[in-house]
Amino acid sequence: MGSTGKTSEKSCRSLCSEATVGDAQPVHRVSVDGFWMDATDVTNDEFGKFVKATGYVTIAERVPTKEEFPNAPSENLVAGSVVFTPTKEPVPLDDHFRWWSYVKGANWRHPSGPDSSIKAHGNDPVVQVAFEDALAYAKWAGKRLPTEAEWEFAQRGGLSGNLYAWGDEFKPSAKYMANTYQGVFPAKDTGEDGFAGISPVKSFPPNGYGLYDMAGNVWQWCSDWYRPDAYAADAKNAVTCNPKGPDSSLDPEEPGIQKRVQRGGSFLCTDQYCTRYMAGTRGKGEANTGTNHTGFRCVISP
Repeated sequence: MGSTGKTSEKSCRSLCSEATVGDAQPVHRVSVDGFWMDATDVTNDEFGKFVKATGYVTIAERVPTKEEFPNAPSENLVAGSVVFTPTKEPVPLDDHFRWWSYVKGANWRHPSGPDSSIKAHGNDPVVQVAFEDALAYAKWAGKRLPTEAEWEFAQRGGLSGNLYAWGDEFKPSAKYMANTYQGVFPAKDTGEDGFAGISPVKSFPPNGYGLYDMAGNVWQWCSDWYRPDAYAADAKNAVTCNPKGPDSSLDPEEPGIQKRVQRGGSFLCTDQYCTRYMAGTRGKGEANTGTNHTGFRCVISP
């Protein structure tokens, strides 16, 4: 496993990327073949080179069709994506629609809506990319998306069984190791870790494999379909070799929605609501939906 650098140059659902309690169990043994992983998430500048070279149009920039969303009112069929907006005051955490909404004109160039911009943010992770968009970039770059098993192996950075990518203490020597949420969620991120919102790549120390932001900042797409019982199937074997995940998606909370695994948590993770920055925890996301806290990185086999 090598990981010190690059190897080469519309709907409003499934918003919080949280998975069900217990879906990261049982603990089981996995073996993965060697691979190279990008040291950072794909950035706005890197994604921009891909778009310039190919003319690719992301899902968020396309107008949704009635065939895709038969139950959606016609006035809602506009190009856009899902955006987090802080509430004006503390609110109960039982309804994520209080802080998530579908915003017309939100896309990778305008992560929070048409009035936002990535100008001067070229080194930030690209967001508002759906699974299909991430796949397209990976194919263009001659790479692929990591499996969930590869991603967790890489996140741990050579450690085994620790709570975080850097050890068992969230703030060793009172130092923040990842971009997460401080303050009262979802009303105010105080930015005690240096950032209220997304941070440029390499803003925090790398893990033992030289990988940056393997916890917090932005969620990262994995190639696996999401099922809450995926680990139970793997645990039937003494050691599962190179697992690629289940053959189909199933989220009991939304059984008709196709979801892929996401890993790592984001700048919105907090112990008040979501601690998915912890090693071994899982997220999920509707495959054709991006958000302003979801990105990706790529891998390549030797």
